Amino acid sequence: MSALLNCVLFLPAAGTAVILFLPRRRPAAIRALAVTVSLATLALSVALPFGFVPGTAAMQFVTDRSWMDSPAIRYHVGVDGISLFLVLLTAFLTVLSVLISWRSVEEHVKEFFFFLLLLETGTIGVFVAVDLFLFYVFWEVTLVPMYFLIGIWGHERRVYAAVKFFLFTVVGSLLMLVAIIWLYNLFGTFDSERILQALASGAHTLTFLQQFWLFLAFFAAFAIKVPLFPLHTWLPDAHVEAPTAGSVMLAGVLLKMGAYGLLRFCLPLFPDAAHALATPIIVLALVGIIYGSLVAMVQPDLKKLIAYSSVAHLGLVVLGIFSFNQLAVEGAVYQMLNHGVSTGALFLLVGMIYERLHSRQISDMGGLATPAPVLATLFLITTLSSIGLPLLNNFVGEFLILLGVQQERTLYTALAATGVVLSAAYMLWMYQRVFLGEASERNQTFPDLDRRERGILLAAVALMLLMGVRSPFFLRRMDASTAALLDRAGLRETRVERVVPSEVAPASGRFIEPPGRRPYIGTTEVVP
Repeated sequence: MSALLNCVLFLPAAGTAVILFLPRRRPAAIRALAVTVSLATLALSVALPFGFVPGTAAMQFVTDRSWMDSPAIRYHVGVDGISLFLVLLTAFLTVLSVLISWRSVEEHVKEFFFFLLLLETGTIGVFVAVDLFLFYVFWEVTLVPMYFLIGIWGHERRVYAAVKFFLFTVVGSLLMLVAIIWLYNLFGTFDSERILQALASGAHTLTFLQQFWLFLAFFAAFAIKVPLFPLHTWLPDAHVEAPTAGSVMLAGVLLKMGAYGLLRFCLPLFPDAAHALATPIIVLALVGIIYGSLVAMVQPDLKKLIAYSSVAHLGLVVLGIFSFNQLAVEGAVYQMLNHGVSTGALFLLVGMIYERLHSRQISDMGGLATPAPVLATLFLITTLSSIGLPLLNNFVGEFLILLGVQQERTLYTALAATGVVLSAAYMLWMYQRVFLGEASERNQTFPDLDRRERGILLAAVALMLLMGVRSPFFLRRMDASTAALLDRAGLRETRVERVVPSEVAPASGRFIEPPGRRPYIGTTEVVP
């Protein structure tokens, strides 16, 4: 089974190698190869959840081999419940990014799809790498293609946005590299599993001061990537200037690399520092939620509005992570997936509007629902998903985060819920200004979606609905990993148990609540 994960990881890289040998005068063949490789990668990644064994926190589909003897670097990859669906999300959004660029990218087609597939390999590598050095290599691999995607195929201020993105990310990455090298000098290995085993056995220990500085070094890289307020200033520029595919990949998966790093490394490796710094980090997350929502509300640029909404949504994810409550942590992981699907679809929709109007200014829109009813309908469903309408995906993640955080601090829940309310306000107001009212003379000939665009958006909408009504399929595979993460870090104050068959009423299928227990949504319940 390990071969399956290796194929998912390196198939896009193999596609980039083939693209290099295709002549530039054959753009149709390059596009066909890119979509074939991305679809094949998605097909292989879809098999991962069905081969994944729930109920265990151990890494699965593991390959662990020596890469270099000195220094001791290992090719150690695998997935658990936290990273499993992030791999699938990356493969899914890459397919949509290739399809949305089918016509919009007309210059340097060969280089564009080369960088897009290279970005897919780097991003999947980040989510599956267990060895810290390998993780850092893939982390840096994602930086290069995104820099060129923004800088070459972006809009008017693309060079400024690309350089800003590069500088912010590199500074954080270098701090993380210093911390990784320090850990290697102490433990003699880059392998995070072996480091955690050494800490658990007491063979090595980290003082609080060591944990504090190492945590900050890792946290800087991850907080910039999330991005956490006030390190978010690169994000709106990068989103606005990036091509549609770049915005989809940036919002859909690259931002999740930061939140994933917090879960995978910051919490289990440096639990004392994480606990000590939790309150200021939560404060920054709450500020980001409210600030991002308020700034999004006044944006005249449709793409920048969605970019600032990401600051708010990812602030909610960070809040869930540092609440150290399993419900909230599972909600944070699920919300990472939800945001990737919903916000990725919003950027797809904005790109389709821009191709027709050649403007992102909301003032240039209005009344688009009359000439383009299909576009308006799919945009409305995606908007409702983004604001957390029940039966759609974002509702599940937001509800779990707020429920888990409420068990720790009611004030935090109230402030975070304010951001949820503001999200509904600015998203629905945006939809009203863009699609409702009377269309101007210019917009009366606005073309509706073609078959390719409908297929792209219907796939995203179907996934929103699936994740909204079938969340237990995803959450069951996260339970053991999130519980083990918090137990390993010594941070969890509550534990989660499965509902045993005797506690389920066979006739009705409803939960029977045992005395002294609080029910948990889905298939588990929280036991104090």
